[in-house]
Order: sequence, then C-alpha cells, then structure tokens
Amino acid sequence: MPSEPNRQLETFENPALGRNYTIRIRIPEFTCVCPKTGQPDFATIHIEYVPERECVELKALKNYMWSFRDVGAFHEAITNSMLADLVAAVTPRFMRITAEFNVRGGIYTTVVAEHRAAGWQPDQPVQLP
Repeated sequence: MPSEPNRQLETFENPALGRNYTIRIRIPEFTCVCPKTGQPDFATIHIEYVPERECVELKALKNYMWSFRDVGAFHEAITNSMLADLVAAVTPRFMRITAEFNVRGGIYTTVVAEHRAAGWQPDQPVQLP
C-alpha cells in the first residue's frame, strides 16, 4: 500500500536510554503554501534532539512532513507546530527545529524553535588537544 501524507507520528524505544546523544535529521524537500498568495514555499527542515524514552520513526516523519504540502501557514506557525507535535510524540530531553525557507521576494527566512525538558542540562563538550 503506498504512503500517504498524515500527521500521525510513530515512535520506537530509545536503544540507549541512559545516554545523552543527539539525533540530527535533515529534510531538504519540505513544502507548504504561502497563506497570503497560495504560492508554494520551499524549505530545508533540520531537527536535532536528545531522546528520552522514544525516538521518531523516519517513514512516519516523512509522511508527517508531506502533510504540510497544501497547508497555508506562516513560517513561524509551521515551525512551532512541528516542534509541538514532535515534542508530544517523543517527549525528548531537548529538541530544536530549524526551518530554512528559500528566498521569496529577496528575503530568506529561518525560524528556530526549541524545547528543553525541565531540569535537563546538556553534557559539557569534550575539548580534545
């Protein structure tokens, strides 16, 4: 059965529960519609997160992103909606969504939205010689 766009995000159990590690996902073919003109908007979506108990399943994420194709919404609304939906699905320790929209009328727009679980602190980076 072929895939279809939908907003249902599936998850799977984090295989390394006790470790802080980062999952980075890049989606270079995101499309939605400008709510003012009805013209398509194109973006690269970057998702970075530190999972807690669940990780997002990638095929479901692909179908979720596809569900925005005919949605007319401002870039800020789209980005914050994605963050809310993904945080609800996986309840991460940390998540950042960066939406880099292509040029429109000579203007590039990048929207960054973040979530941090209460009390969570990132590990300190290791400085190697």
